[in-house]
Amino acid sequence: MDELHRDLEALARTEQRVAMATLVATRGTTPKKEGAKMWVGEGGRILGSVTIGGCVDARVIAESHGVLASGEPRLLRLDLGDEDAWEMGLSCAGAVDVLLERVDLSPRPAPLVDLYRRTAAEMERGRASCLVRVLRDPARALLIAQDGATAGSLGDAALDAAARGAARELLRAGTSRAQAIAGEGTEAFFEVHAPPPHLVVVGAGHVSMPLVSLAKLLGFRTTVVDARPRFGTRERFPDVDDLRIGIPSEIVEQLPLTSSTAVVLTIHDYKVEVPVLRTVLASEAGYVGMLGSRRRGHGVLELLREQSVSEEQLARVQVPVGLDIGARSVAEIALSVVAQIVASRAGRPARPLAEGPR
Repeated sequence: MDELHRDLEALARTEQRVAMATLVATRGTTPKKEGAKMWVGEGGRILGSVTIGGCVDARVIAESHGVLASGEPRLLRLDLGDEDAWEMGLSCAGAVDVLLERVDLSPRPAPLVDLYRRTAAEMERGRASCLVRVLRDPARALLIAQDGATAGSLGDAALDAAARGAARELLRAGTSRAQAIAGEGTEAFFEVHAPPPHLVVVGAGHVSMPLVSLAKLLGFRTTVVDARPRFGTRERFPDVDDLRIGIPSEIVEQLPLTSSTAVVLTIHDYKVEVPVLRTVLASEAGYVGMLGSRRRGHGVLELLREQSVSEEQLARVQVPVGLDIGARSVAEIALSVVAQIVASRAGRPARPLAEGPR
């Protein structure tokens, strides 16, 4: 469960209603991204932030009292001046739009609370979802799951259809933003809730240790799988979330391998690699890589081909794994692998930024 859902559940235990502030648009340099939340309780309790303190958060807190009293939502358009930006450590100013609304938590929670709880349930299953709300009337809400299932409505069938189309693109990109969704110019906020990316490392060797640490630093949930108890230890992997010892193919088969999952095999044993890859390539895993030479990798792929694994599936395997950065040390190899995973998730070609856009 992420910070948003933890805050919501914590408030539901202590507050009857709260003012919820959502950062729905940013222009220029701003310290937080669209979707950032701040909660203000009736008793003055504050959780979260739409910036990192300063004038914007202060204004949101001040406006919250009126929203709590009236129940009427407000869309605040606020400038972050140069002086405020400098105090926050930013080089230049920006502007933000903040949607401020009252959310009833008890004794009868608002329908929006149920929709947020559904986004949390989707994340627990390893799936993303997109909550769409009309900015001029945020009570009109439509939840669109990654598999296309929906809950709620924007109050109009045409708007719902337009929102579903736009949400598909944003779900693929993993990006929240405000945009118009109909010819009449109806503006809505598309709030994407995605599970953290998951890195599954099969093999507890030397490369795996910095690979897990780097991935953890970048916000990945990490799992290490190995059949050898003396290699798969907490001393060697202090940062790993999930350490599993046993038959790798059987363990991997039990893991939720979704589009947000990257699987990297660092073990040099075809008796492990072949059955693990058969399972992974039959799943929705978003990235599959195998450590080793091109020649050895082709040999493993040939064994899979002989077992009727399709060419389309085999083409998903990155071997040798990683980007060509001239890596020599195990840390550099791990860096090249993580960089390729990040680029793959973003759909980017991993070219030098100095080359500019193409």
